[in-house]
Amino acid sequence: MPYVNIQITKGATRKQKANLVKDVTDSLVRELGKKPDHIHVVIQEIEEENWGFSGMLTDEWKKNSK
Repeated sequence: MPYVNIQITKGATRKQKANLVKDVTDSLVRELGKKPDHIHVVIQEIEEENWGFSGMLTDEWKKNSK
């Protein structure tokens, strides 16, 4: 029973998240022969101030990269 955990910063639309779930499920079915009803995909959205990137919090990194 595959379990996939996707962590992203907040901001994705419901449609984008639905597409991620479908694409990941389709890939596991195609590549590993898994049954779709056995696949669990969890999307965790994390505030940018709680995500570090390039030695900085993501919200600060975005401000500096403009």
